Amino acid sequence: MKTFVIADIHGAHKVLLECFKKSGFDKKKDRLICLGDVCDRGWHTKECVDELLTVRNLIYILGNHDLWAMEWNLYGQISKDWQDNGGLETVKSYKGQGLPKEHMRLFAKAPLWYKDKNRLFVHGGFDSERSVEETPNQMLLWDRTLLNQAQDLHNVSPDWKFGGYDEIFIGHTPTTTFGEDVPKKFCNVWAMDTGAGHMGCLTIMDVETKKFWQSE
Repeated sequence: MKTFVIADIHGAHKVLLECFKKSGFDKKKDRLICLGDVCDRGWHTKECVDELLTVRNLIYILGNHDLWAMEWNLYGQISKDWQDNGGLETVKSYKGQGLPKEHMRLFAKAPLWYKDKNRLFVHGGFDSERSVEETPNQMLLWDRTLLNQAQDLHNVSPDWKFGGYDEIFIGHTPTTTFGEDVPKKFCNVWAMDTGAGHMGCLTIMDVETKKFWQSE
C-alpha cells in the first residue's frame, strides 16, 4: 500500500480526478491523507467529497474552510468571512440544502492532526515550542507561523526539525503566495497547498518517494 498526501482541493473535482489518474492512485489499495479544505472557492465541493468517500483508506484532516461549512450546516448562517472566502460556491454546490449526513460525518469525525512514522500531518500548523497535543485547535486550523519560521530558518539551518518530527506536511498557505507552484520543503516542513482555488494547481505526492503529480 502506497501513501499519498494532498491538500486544499477547494471544490476542484476535475483536477482531483486528474491527480488521481496521473499518480496511478488506487482507491481500493492505497492510502490518501488529505490535509483539509476540500470546501469553498471551486464550484464542486459536493462532488469532491463524494469522490473522497470512495477512497477506502482515507485519512481526512479538518481544515478551516471545512469548519465553516459545518457551521453553515448546523446553524444555517453564512458569515461574511466565509462568503468572502468562497463559501457561497459551497452553498451552491449543495443547492443550499446543507450537507448530506455522510459528508457531515466525514468532517465531524475528522482529526485536527495525524501522526504516522514520526511524520505529522496538519492543516495549518502547530506550536513547535509545545506539542501538537497542547496546541489550541484554532492554531491547528489557522496557523501560518510554522511555515514562516521554517522559511526563515531554512537558509541558516536546513536540517532543523520542528517538533522533532522527521517531516511535517501542511496545507492552508498556498505556495503561490511566495511565488512557487510546486510543493516546497523548508527544514522538515512540506508546504503542500499549491494554489487550487487560487489560480494555482492541485498536487498529490507519494509520501515515501516525494514524487508528485499536478493538475494542468
